[in-house]
Formats: sequence, C-alpha cells, structure tokens
Amino acid sequence: MVLKRREVVVVNPLGLHLRAADIFVRMVQQFQSEVRVHSNGKTSNGRSILDLTTLVAECGARLDLEANVPDAEEAITALSELVAAGFYEAGEGQNGPPST
Repeated sequence: MVLKRREVVVVNPLGLHLRAADIFVRMVQQFQSEVRVHSNGKTSNGRSILDLTTLVAECGARLDLEANVPDAEEAITALSELVAAGFYEAGEGQNGPPST
C-alpha cells in the first residue's frame, strides 16, 4: 500500500472543533483514499467528525495527514490547503470552501 503523508499546522483560532471537523470530513468524502489524521500520539479516521474532535487539536497543533492510493496525493493536497486556510472560517458567514 502506498501512503502519502504531510504535516500541517492548525491555524484557525478555534482549532479542529465540530464545524471544522465537519468541513474536513465533507472534503474527505470527495476522495476514495482512506484518510487518517495523527496528532499527539492519537490516530483518527478522517471520515469521522467525532473521531477527529477527540484529537483536541487547538490552534497551533501539528497534524500529520495520511492517505492511501488511489487518489492519495490529491486528497493530501486538498486537505492540507483546507487546514492552511483555517477551514475557511476566517470570513464572516463563510461555512465552507468556495463553490467551484
């Protein structure tokens, strides 16, 4: 099994809370890859909102994103950009990634 990994830092002030986890999970669902998120010795399923919130990833926390084939590179890139964008929560009333 081929895995792709990338470390990211949570930048939004509220961290990886329920709304951010929901946005993350919705993005993961666009890919076929199995996604895991590692932080502070814990591993969470990237398709589970509750699992992600158990990481208690506050602003500044480092997350190690991991995805497997077939679309691992695309998944890791998109998810890394999502985390770097603060889960798109910086703008008032913005609930998710911009529409395409």
